[in-house]
Amino acid sequence: MHVTGRLVLLVALGAVPVGLLPGWAPPVTWAALVLVAVGVDLALAASPRRLGLERQVPAGVRLGEPAESALLVTNPGPRRLRGVVRDAWGPSAGPSGDRHRVDVPAGERRRLVTPLLPTRRGDRVGDRVTVRAVGPLGLAARQRSREVPASLRVLPHFRSRRHLPSRLARLRDLEGRSAVQVRGQGTEFDSLRDYVEGDDVRSIDWRATARRQELVVRTWRPERDRRVLLVLDTSRTAAGRVADAPRLDAAMDAALLLAALASRAGDRVDLVAADRRVRARVERTTGAALLPALVQAMAPLEARLVEADWTLVARTVRTALTRRALVVLLTPLEPAAVEEGLLPVLGQLTSRHQVVVASVTDPRVEEMRDRRADAVEVYDAAAAERVLLETDRLVERLGRAGVHVVRGTPEELPPRLADAYLALKAAGRL
Repeated sequence: MHVTGRLVLLVALGAVPVGLLPGWAPPVTWAALVLVAVGVDLALAASPRRLGLERQVPAGVRLGEPAESALLVTNPGPRRLRGVVRDAWGPSAGPSGDRHRVDVPAGERRRLVTPLLPTRRGDRVGDRVTVRAVGPLGLAARQRSREVPASLRVLPHFRSRRHLPSRLARLRDLEGRSAVQVRGQGTEFDSLRDYVEGDDVRSIDWRATARRQELVVRTWRPERDRRVLLVLDTSRTAAGRVADAPRLDAAMDAALLLAALASRAGDRVDLVAADRRVRARVERTTGAALLPALVQAMAPLEARLVEADWTLVARTVRTALTRRALVVLLTPLEPAAVEEGLLPVLGQLTSRHQVVVASVTDPRVEEMRDRRADAVEVYDAAAAERVLLETDRLVERLGRAGVHVVRGTPEELPPRLADAYLALKAAGRL
């Protein structure tokens, strides 16, 4: 209730006779009159309970991009609504200016807009809407908070989209659209030409060579309609933050760039996200519908503080793939987790598929290794050096097992993974 500054108005309206002002009447009489005025003002205020409240939010918005929450306030009652409405959202939705002064006549509607700038990926859920309806005298107000369901899906940012045009140009060269032919096993036969020094001897066509009495090699075009399976690790190792963002977000960015590139190359791309159980799957989606399906599936994913069940992952891959494919494991190269979980089942994958492990690296580790200004930094440098050496040894073990490893910072990993895909395709290893 608000009483300050309203006495002059009450006197002007005749609600309080001058003879009853302080000094002329007992305090009890004055307090009673004020309470009566407040009660009347409260009774004349619009009822927040009867208001119609509806939120309107977009179906989805990319992380870091602005959005709006539109709140429709309908006043079906007989009294005018004056007051303040708060359209509350959690801090990760990035609301600004969520308090709105309103004046809604009886039977009318107002649209209140709250700007949002999400700072976290996933489903951002609206909090309660609070309405404070003030009486005509401004002495009292009715307040009520109500649940008005609304959810804004914040999609992965896909910052690496800027690398797509250059990789598509390389893909066109690879496919021969710019008169560049490539050779390799597992590709589609294109034509014959004379052998030149440096050609792969496996490409020699011995029958054509016998006919022409000169060495002849086959040229090839990369095969289309290959299978690419992206496996997102959502276990505890993906929760580590690099550049103030979870490793999982950087892995998603790399997966989206590779998916966009492989889809343009005519390959079929599927997704599995798993830790101790499968969290998301995208299958049998092609063309323009692929990227929207991927970002929708990735948006609500969060890293779980559990160890990854790589046996489950290997079983899921075997079920999903019936022929040779490219399997991309987007997982941090944490030596203990990889040696105990992934390495024991890796043979089940490499025996049938081409396996690539893509891992996000933290540039701060290399910075720590290079700093030796004082004793504390020397100890930090020694710890960083040990981590890097252990990771290098792990990469060597994975290489001996037939796995191609791609590493890079959140900015470097997406284009490097795309380049690795193009190199494998050029070599006919898909």
